[in-house]
Amino acid sequence: TSSLGAPWEAAPRAPHRARPVPSSAMSMLGGLFGNVCTIDVTIDPGDSNRKTGPLGRDRKGEKAYIFTDGEDLMGTAVVSVKPGKKLEHQGIKVELIGQVEMVNDKASSYDFFSITKDLEPPGALFEPKQYKWRFGAVDFANETYSGMKVRLRYFVRLSVVRNYSSNVTKEVDMIVQNLFPQPELNNTIKMEVGIDECLHIEFEYDKSKYHMKD
Repeated sequence: TSSLGAPWEAAPRAPHRARPVPSSAMSMLGGLFGNVCTIDVTIDPGDSNRKTGPLGRDRKGEKAYIFTDGEDLMGTAVVSVKPGKKLEHQGIKVELIGQVEMVNDKASSYDFFSITKDLEPPGALFEPKQYKWRFGAVDFANETYSGMKVRLRYFVRLSVVRNYSSNVTKEVDMIVQNLFPQPELNNTIKMEVGIDECLHIEFEYDKSKYHMKD
């Protein structure tokens, strides 16, 4: 205690502040975990007569193979490691994904369909490696669609999963188009619209089902 009889109080410590990571250290980490490999994934048409179609409004000039419900989907994945480099990973996988994508709000997009195949268990690669993958009799229940506000996509994603850096991914799209035979019965239908005791309008259509080209 002091001569005045009051206890001494410890001076308050300045709050601890985390120091920012120097840019040199960040670039060193990027050199260790980034740009170690390049990857690619392709879809095998499986049939020399398989047709292609455009992917959508915002991907002008890009085309993709057309598949239908129940078909097999196969292809090739390649992971290329740069010479003298070592790629440590937590697994390599390929996924077939069906996704509803909000064009103006990517965060609201969601996957309604997903199948995963593991190509490589966790470990390390020192040289390029090629993988063959296959999804049998795929349930393509929905057709692809590209609108102004929403898009329905089917795509294959190749992923190299890593611990200390973001995953390395590559995607390739496909088109799903399900064709159905012309209905045997296509009766006429009537529709009535009106306001009680004031207005009455009756519409009659010569058939109940129409082709998209009608």
